[in-house]
Amino acid sequence: MVLVEPVPAFRDNYIWVIGNNQYAVAVDPGDAGALQEYLEERKLELVAILCTHHHQDHVGGNLALSKQHGCPVYGPAREKIPAMTHPVSEGDLVRFEEIGASFVVMDLPGHTSGHIAYFGEGALFCGDTLFGCGCGRVFEGTMEEMHASLSRLAALPEATRVYAAHEYTLLNLRFALEVEPENPDLPARKEEDERLDRQGIPTLPSTIGLEKRTNPFLRCEDPAVMRMAARHCGKTLSASAEVFSVLRRWRNEF
Repeated sequence: MVLVEPVPAFRDNYIWVIGNNQYAVAVDPGDAGALQEYLEERKLELVAILCTHHHQDHVGGNLALSKQHGCPVYGPAREKIPAMTHPVSEGDLVRFEEIGASFVVMDLPGHTSGHIAYFGEGALFCGDTLFGCGCGRVFEGTMEEMHASLSRLAALPEATRVYAAHEYTLLNLRFALEVEPENPDLPARKEEDERLDRQGIPTLPSTIGLEKRTNPFLRCEDPAVMRMAARHCGKTLSASAEVFSVLRRWRNEF
């Protein structure tokens, strides 16, 4: 198992650092200063940058970091990523001998049109597609694309650790309880994540299994979720993609 540590950035971002006691690979380094401080404190050499999508809070540190460290920058082939040297897309395999890890690229359109994730070593680095108990807003893709992307993630092994890019879990739990007040797994998750938050510990990573039990956006075929979504929009819903669309718009206004 590779070592993964969070570097907090801005108000609620995480830059995930994958590595060992000598080398590091950084995921979505929006803040060059925060990451550089972390690297210097631990005397780590940055050997690569992985980007999931083009939003500034995920790529803002690329130019400074790649120039300082001379490291390659991987990112979605369908998007313009600062300092990108290795455009990647669905099925590409990225290997890092320095940390003994490799990851498969998944195309996950929805939040942005070219959003990708990196999956491997029992871990998923999913940017702004999947959050703790939630999902990203649909900015450039379609609701159908986002639903399909999340369905692909739900099909990953349940033990997969989910390294999302933002600390939104507690707010997302409030919405999840609104959608599924009778879900027995939600109070336990809320209690545990509130405990972590009080201690200043990230609520992430979660797991695919936990998300499937508690995240309404991965539960669009559950009868209770379908009924609540139908009640909210005032019409019968038969397809899970329709349920997702109602939930996402409801969450936008929550």
